[in-house]
Order: sequence, then structure tokens, then C-alpha cells
Amino acid sequence: MTKEELRDKALSLPYEPGVYLMSDRQGQIIYVGKAKRLKNRVSQYFQDSASHTPKTRLMVSHIHSFETIVARSEFEALVLECSLIKRHMPKYNILLKDDKGYPYIRIDLREPYPTMKIVSRVENDGAEYFGPFGGRGVTQSVLDTIRLTWKLPGCHKQFPRDIGKDRPCLNFHMNVCDGWCQPRQTGEQYRAAMDQVVKTLRGQYQDVAADIREKMLAASDSLQFEQAAALRDRLRSLEALSQKQLVTAGTMAHTDVVGFYQSEAKACFAVLHYVGGSLLDKDYQILPPADSPEEAVSSLVKQYYLSRQGIVKEILLPFAMEDAELFEQLLREEFGRRVHLRVPQRGDNVRLVELANKNAREEAERVTSREERVQGALGMLCSMLNMDKLERIEAYDISNLAGSDIVASMTVFQDGKPLKRDYKHFKLQELDDQNDYESMRQIIERRFRRLLQGDEGFSEKPDALFIDGGAVHAGVVERQLADMGLRIPVFGMVKDNRHRTRALTRSDGSEIGIAGQPPVFALVGRIQEETHRFAITYNQTLRSRRMRGSELDAIEGIGPKRREQLLRRFKSMKRIREATREQLLEVLPQGAAEAVYAHYHPHTEEETP
Repeated sequence: MTKEELRDKALSLPYEPGVYLMSDRQGQIIYVGKAKRLKNRVSQYFQDSASHTPKTRLMVSHIHSFETIVARSEFEALVLECSLIKRHMPKYNILLKDDKGYPYIRIDLREPYPTMKIVSRVENDGAEYFGPFGGRGVTQSVLDTIRLTWKLPGCHKQFPRDIGKDRPCLNFHMNVCDGWCQPRQTGEQYRAAMDQVVKTLRGQYQDVAADIREKMLAASDSLQFEQAAALRDRLRSLEALSQKQLVTAGTMAHTDVVGFYQSEAKACFAVLHYVGGSLLDKDYQILPPADSPEEAVSSLVKQYYLSRQGIVKEILLPFAMEDAELFEQLLREEFGRRVHLRVPQRGDNVRLVELANKNAREEAERVTSREERVQGALGMLCSMLNMDKLERIEAYDISNLAGSDIVASMTVFQDGKPLKRDYKHFKLQELDDQNDYESMRQIIERRFRRLLQGDEGFSEKPDALFIDGGAVHAGVVERQLADMGLRIPVFGMVKDNRHRTRALTRSDGSEIGIAGQPPVFALVGRIQEETHRFAITYNQTLRSRRMRGSELDAIEGIGPKRREQLLRRFKSMKRIREATREQLLEVLPQGAAEAVYAHYHPHTEEETP
């Protein structure tokens, strides 16, 4: 379908809630969205693309057709959207990685000797599942603590098949296993230990602790002090486990705090899990940057909690979700309990969200390379300037001192990095007074005339020109390019009172503020500073040469060639002034050497014999 056909179809949609599914030419679903009013939302995609972000423009360019499903309510549309995103995993939706999984502990109590295993999902196989846990490392830590507490086997032996086949292993002699591979241990004893493990994983710590404490006191009363000491150690381990247990769903979990951060290159969605007021675990995923952090958090929260088989009592968010009440209703129907989604405004909960955001930032920056930061900043700048690409930027600056030694510099930034081999200097011609506008016009005319002539050193056409100056400078450059039949976007670099580039301006005076985007602010600042440095360095070089030349030009017999010889031999004017007659004679004929020496030593008299 053409864009006009897509627009006409969108305008024929009803003002009803529902979902829309965008497909590409191959029929692959590339985006799923929800709308309160289908007509309003879908038609926005096919209006003027200037208001779209680069990501949205790219998605729209791949849309060949779309379908809609009308829902009876906005809540039904939300449920349907979540279901369709999970089923189709569309390319342009912000997606959590679905291959990570959330670990569970699996115990099949139908086995004669049940074992504990870490699995990624719950199956309908009759076994007991506990979790989900915050991560595999956390889950393994819980398993290790359970094994040590009840001295369960951690080897690869299978029971009852391997009972009595070998001597006890090192774990038995280290007193971290009760030697279940030996005939003296019975299946009933193993089952009793596993029953206590299951109760512990269900959160029934008090019941298990009371049972162990009762047995410990009974052993002490019977003067079985060794057994009482072993039960005491088990009780202590259980108490430690109760603080360490990191199940993030069910009756154990209380609060999750969501954090989000995105740089120019990476984004991170982080969830801090709190149990009993204590921070016990962190879960996070690295993602590509989103067009809107608010929409990203809303989408990720839905995917995150609907993929888990349990829910917390309260979720603290960094941004408000537009459909938070509907999502609370969905979670209540899904898990059978009330969940509160809140954006805290004051107090300790605000600091918790700040901590979650800080964790998200640390993780995102940890995995972001310098190259990715530069490319990310360039992508943001490209979006702000509403350009499709910004691979080559040429920047120009004028430098002069009271109208003399007027020069210009051209620097080149390729993919956000300086390309010094393409830098150029220009010495302004036929200009006796300072005239920045005419200077800028002249260097643009000279640079792009060389482009049109096919000059090898000027053959690359830039995607944009950055001019040191304001809207008038940009207008001068645009008119000169137009006179030459060229269309290249031109932006002036406007400075603040601290001589930092605060904005880019077009020739019509409209400004693109960059101060609020630190990566872009830094990138444009580097371009402006490098261009100014290159111009001022050339100006200083020319002025230094002129000043050096004027001293020597005043000496009779010293012309350009001999001046060059002197500077090549002595390197500086100071050394020429300090040179002896003998040293000067090594470079110049006797008459010229005498003239130079006399010029710098006017009061020195020759001794006469």
C-alpha cells in the first residue's frame, strides 16, 4: 500500500479503543500498539513526518500494511496489546530479552529421593516450583545455603541406586554432608529433611525453626550435646537463610523499585527487589535507547511483570504510566492480589527510585564504549536537526587581529570524530579590513568551487556546515551555496556569555537548543573549539612569520632567500640576535654577515691593533 492509501485507511478507522498491528512488505508484524481512539492514533503515523523521531520515521518507511482489532474497552485493548507483543515480539517495540528467564527451584516430591534443580520456567509436570528468584547467582546461593543447612548431598550420585557403592566423599569428612550415600541413612530421614526444605522455600521459616528448636532442646535434655550443637548450627543457618532468601514474588516480596537510564548509546531497565525493607537483589537489562523514556518504562514494566509467575505488593516507578490503573487491574486479575504502582513525590521512596536510576546508569555506562558514546551523540544531533544522516560535518571559523592576517579554518568531523587529513586553511584575499560576512562568503565560494571543479583535495561533499556565528552568517553561506547550485544544510554555532556553544541556529533565526542534551552539547562544543583552535593557530603562525620577517627585512643585504637561510640555520630570532660573526659567516657572505651583526650589536666597536 502507498502512504496515501495507508493514510486514507487510517482516517476511516473508528473512534474506538483497540490495538493496531503494523506489517512490512513480507507480512512480518513489526509493531504493535494500543490506542484509546484508533483513528486518532494510527493516522498520526501517516501525517507530516517532520514531527516524528528518526526511529518512528524508519518504522513508518517499512510499513506496507496494518490491521486493527477493536476492543470493547481500553482495559481489553491493554490485555490484547500485551498478549500480541509477547506472541509476535515486533522489531520496533521496546522488548525485554525473552531468553533470560527468571530462575526457579524445582523439587519433585514424587521421587524417592527428591533433588533440587534450577530451572528457567514452570512446567505443568506435577513438581513443586519455588520462585522466581532475582538471578541465577542468587538462586545458586540459596541452594548452597540449603544444602549446608540440612547437610544434603551436592554430588552427582543418584539415590537409591548409588547407596553403599563407595566410601563417603570429602564433603562427609568436612561435615558439610550427612553421608546420604551410606546405608546408615534412610529414605525416611532424607524425606524429613526435604520436607523442612520445602517449608522453608514456602516461607514457613517460623514453623521450621520451632521444630528444630524443639528437637535441639530435647537433645540437650537427653545430654546428647553433639546432636544439640548440630541442631543449633542448623537453626542459625536457617535464620541466616531467612534474611538471605531472595524470592521476588509471592508472600516473601514486598516492594520493587524500577529505575531507568539512557545515554546516547545504551539504555538500562533496572529493578531493585526489597524484602522486609532490605535491598536484597537487583535485576537489569541493557537495551537500545528509546524515543521516550516514559513510554519505554511503561512498556518494559508490563513485559517484566507479566512474564513472572508472581507479583509484589508495591512497585515504585520513575515515571507515571498513562494506563497505570488499567495495568493494576490486569495484575490483580492475573495474580489474584492487589498491586500498587506509584511514582513517589517525597520522602524515602524518592531516594529509593533515585538509587534504582543510579544503578541503571552505572550498568548502562559500564557497557558503553567511547565509540558508542560518540555515535549516540551524533544520532541525537541528527534527530534534533531533523536530518537522515550526519556522517560528514564541515565547520568554519574566521580569525584576524585588528583586520590584519585574516585567515579562515575548515575542520572536518567524520562520524563524530575529527578527520585531520581533510582540514584546510584559507588566507583571505583582497580584504584590508575586518569583514566576517565577506570573509565567510569568500572561503565558502573558494572551497565549493574546488568541489565543483573536481579537485581531489576538496571532492567530499559534507552533509552539513557548522559556521562560527549566528543567523546572518548562516544566511550568507546559504546564499553563496545557492548561487553555486548547491543545497547543503547550514547551521550557525551560537555562543553564550561564557563562550560556549549554547545552540545551533538556522538562517531564519530559529534555534535548536543543545544545552539540555549533554552528549550533543559536548560534541558541538568540541567541533567549535577545534575549529577555533585551528584558525587561531594559523593566524598566530602568519603573524609570527610577518614579525620575524620585518626585523630582518630592515637589514641591508638581507632578502627573502637569505632570511630563509638564517631562520633555517638558527631556528629563532633570539638565536640570530645572539649569533657571533663566525656563526653568521657560516650562513651568509661576509658583507651580509657584518650587516646582521652590526644591526644587533650597534655599540660594539672593533679593537684596532
